Amino acid sequence: MQAGEEPRHVLVVDDSRAQRQLVSMQLKRWGYRVSECDSGQAALDLCRAQNFDIILSDWMMPGMTGLDFCREFRALGREAYGYFILLTSKSEKTEIADGLEAGADDFLTKPVASNELRARLRAGERMLAMQAEVLAKNKVIVATLVELQKLYDSLDRDLIEARKLQQTLVRDRVRDCGWARVSLLLRNSGRVGGDLVGSFRVDEDRFVAYSIDVSGHGVASAMMTARLAGFLTGSAPEQNLAFGKGPDGSHVLLPPEVVVERFNRLMLDEIQAEQYFTMAFAVVDRVRGRLWLVQAGHPHPILIRADGRIEQLGQGGLPVGLLPEATFERQEFAIGPGDRLLLFSDGFTECPLPSGQDFGQEGLIESLRRSAHLSGADLLEALVWDLARQAGSDSFPDDVSGVVIDLLPQEAGQHPPVPLVAQKAQPFLDG
Repeated sequence: MQAGEEPRHVLVVDDSRAQRQLVSMQLKRWGYRVSECDSGQAALDLCRAQNFDIILSDWMMPGMTGLDFCREFRALGREAYGYFILLTSKSEKTEIADGLEAGADDFLTKPVASNELRARLRAGERMLAMQAEVLAKNKVIVATLVELQKLYDSLDRDLIEARKLQQTLVRDRVRDCGWARVSLLLRNSGRVGGDLVGSFRVDEDRFVAYSIDVSGHGVASAMMTARLAGFLTGSAPEQNLAFGKGPDGSHVLLPPEVVVERFNRLMLDEIQAEQYFTMAFAVVDRVRGRLWLVQAGHPHPILIRADGRIEQLGQGGLPVGLLPEATFERQEFAIGPGDRLLLFSDGFTECPLPSGQDFGQEGLIESLRRSAHLSGADLLEALVWDLARQAGSDSFPDDVSGVVIDLLPQEAGQHPPVPLVAQKAQPFLDG
């Protein structure tokens, strides 16, 4: 043992007093601290009260044998390991196997040779040193895990609060403006996510709906969605990138392609984050019966006509925030009462199925056909349910979000206002 170290405590167990004294005298000469017992039961009772580093026990003793003592000693389950050496005249392989099975670490043949005893003790000390090192490292690991768990719990609480705040970005899941109803769905794959859906009214006859999917996952993406939501608020048109100042100083809606270009410049020139996002930005005008749409890398919006026909809209386009020279194209479609528009994130179409394929645009369309009779909010929930059914789990690998715009059928005798000035005027402020 090393100088300055506390001596190892050895318990010698033998029903022969002479044998105990002979072994104990050698151990004390080598610097060990020694205790003695004359029976297995007495040794076991002593081991219940204190720890011993090494135990030297005779095999053949009246009452409790050394083998039984070893078995009972291991059953105590003490944290501090005791190196157990059986002293025996037995040499048969089956008997040695019994000793190992009972928990013995080593064997010494009686009469015990001094040099062999010392060698076995040193082997035991090496084992105890390694075990102590492992225990010390385990304690460090456990302490570290406790600290990590505290940190995780703190972060998890923060993320739960962040999730609540993010959900407030979509306060009204269903918005009814009389002639149209907008239903929103936002379901994160984790505590927080990178999807954003929303809508706002421009005036009595127009409204805007959008669907955004920020690259990546987690807190950074969630923070980006919160920032983008601030630039698309209907309650503060002076902060909304979709509005510009008209000749009379009023806030006037910009063309959809200009809106997306403004977001592209914002991402590259001001925010300058290593992120980008895809977007579908739609303007619905009931007076003109028109839908204007820009698709910026987002999945193709789906238009369900009043007669049940399904059309995929858009031409793809580049994501927002990747290239400064990117341009975005506006598309125009006729739209009327009874039509339904669906904007959605790729959390639907790119969700993997057990077959190895993705849910896909076609899978979404088939799901839409089965649930087309449902209202907007119920339709979105049905799509999520069908996706979970086919995927075999409702824990999706990506955020799932969507917007359903229902142009409500006109009641008998009711006609939408068609002011001549509005028909002739430009629908957007010149960009």
